[in-house]
Amino acid sequence: MKKLYVTMLAVALVAAGTLVAQSSDSESSSLSDPDASTIGNDSARQALREVSVDRFEREGSWNVHISPDYGVISGRLFDGSPLAKDELQDAGSQDTEDSKVLGVKVEFFRRGVNSFFVTAARPVPIEGITKTVSVWICGRNMSHTIWLMVQDYNGNNFEVYLGSLEFSGWKKLTTAIPPSPDGEHGIVQQSVYHGDKPGLRIVGFRIDCNPMEARGSYYLYFDDLRAVTDLYDMENRDEDDMWDSW
Repeated sequence: MKKLYVTMLAVALVAAGTLVAQSSDSESSSLSDPDASTIGNDSARQALREVSVDRFEREGSWNVHISPDYGVISGRLFDGSPLAKDELQDAGSQDTEDSKVLGVKVEFFRRGVNSFFVTAARPVPIEGITKTVSVWICGRNMSHTIWLMVQDYNGNNFEVYLGSLEFSGWKKLTTAIPPSPDGEHGIVQQSVYHGDKPGLRIVGFRIDCNPMEARGSYYLYFDDLRAVTDLYDMENRDEDDMWDSW
């Protein structure tokens, strides 16, 4: 009897370890590649679409900034595109030009704890309830970190961790937009009290520099800013319904 009990206990421990390992693996994979269909999903009614937010094709549409105490920064457009990038399955964006990328060059004065910013000339709106945001970035294998700066429906500003820049060449970075727990706190994307056009606005990016590597010149390139958004409320609105925008 004792031998049977020990055997059953061993089997249970092995099964528990397997479940923990599977849970850990799924959690780590979801952080790097979040599933838009499960983020803030409290209903089966969803109409997820991947839409283009900006393709970095227009001069003057993005600004760059760093404190003059830390260094000098400049930004310009270059011809090019990531070869591994998938075509966007969006009929409304098929004819949009996509031949340039945004390049950013930072010349540091000295090592130190500093950050620089890449911001849109005007916040870029995204219709619907944004689930994930992705952008292609060409890094230079420096252990700096990048944050996505967004503005919610109420005009409040938030920063969402996008990833580390410790890689070479082009890489697609994706982050999940955390849903508001109660519609009042966190990133609020819709409200029954303030109109009926939900949405999020992209403000730009903040790059926090590793003080040990923030020296000399640093180059960074951006392309193809996209979002996966839920357009259910927009696509299923009654044609005779009135817009509360007066």
